Amino acid sequence: MEVASFFTLCFFIFILPFIIKSIVEKHTSPRNFPVPPSPPALPIIGHLHLLKEPLHRRLHQLSQKYGPILYLKFGSRKVLIVSSASGAEECFTKDDIIFANRPQLLAGKHLNYNNATIGFSPYGDYWRNLRRLTTLELFSTARLNMFASIRQDEVQLLLKELFLASSRKSTKVEVTSKLIELAFNMMLRMIAGKRYYGKDVMDKEAEQFRDIIREFVEIHGSTNLNDFLPMLQWVDFLGVEKRMKRIMKKLDKFLQSLLEELRRIGEDSNIIRGRKPTLIDVILSLHQTEPEFYTDETIKALILCFEWNRIGNEEIDMKEGTGLTMPKAEPLVALCNPRPDMINLLSTL
Repeated sequence: MEVASFFTLCFFIFILPFIIKSIVEKHTSPRNFPVPPSPPALPIIGHLHLLKEPLHRRLHQLSQKYGPILYLKFGSRKVLIVSSASGAEECFTKDDIIFANRPQLLAGKHLNYNNATIGFSPYGDYWRNLRRLTTLELFSTARLNMFASIRQDEVQLLLKELFLASSRKSTKVEVTSKLIELAFNMMLRMIAGKRYYGKDVMDKEAEQFRDIIREFVEIHGSTNLNDFLPMLQWVDFLGVEKRMKRIMKKLDKFLQSLLEELRRIGEDSNIIRGRKPTLIDVILSLHQTEPEFYTDETIKALILCFEWNRIGNEEIDMKEGTGLTMPKAEPLVALCNPRPDMINLLSTL
């Protein structure tokens, strides 16, 4: 009797409100708009039962069966699958304003400063300001040219590492990991003037950053069932929100300490003369003109707008993933054996 009462209570608390909401939406939504083809859906979960791994191939199969424009429901989320070039062009040109907004996800709330990053913020004045800032101040041709020496320096360090690894005998090198480390250090040196990846970087701060980013990317890139079935958020199914909050607390603390460090350096004229400005320095200088917009939270959100990849001391798994992303099927591996006439050149780097 107690078990039956428990399930009855769960039905009235979690299931019944969702069913009522679905019925109300079905009978109150306008019917004069054509709906794209759609497979049969189940109550509550919609088309989630049709999804199988790898996801991109399953969506391709459904598009082949129902057409290039497909309407699905992932729980309470309405999803439009467009698999034709002409349809995608129309979405991003003629109807770009309609598709400009982003869905409100738990990752945006807990891992992106309540949708403050450019990838999660809703379309509006704030998003346009972020886009203007990134286009004109951070990623302009002049700004990227200013950091050309950093890119050259990191490439030289990579070549030197490959040379040392193969100076005695032919060595098999996983190029994918090396190139990701290269991109990471370029990005981090442009942002904060620091290197956090590589065998020569073994300090505690770099290790802490790598651990935080590993956790952050792992949960940020995974598919979260709580986003599709809001009823699961009431009980924090699988403790997803609790984990997000824990990880974001550590990341926010790290970014704030980094921001304070660079702010102190920027106030020391003796240090400024001996270093090149970073992207954070650029944003801090803009804070003087628009302090109400360039808050610490906005600056930290801008740092998160860069693409972070999972990387560490472990090998990178390049098999097809289980989330919404599609990595390469095989890692890039090369046999590193420099030519004799290159040894003298590489040894001078």
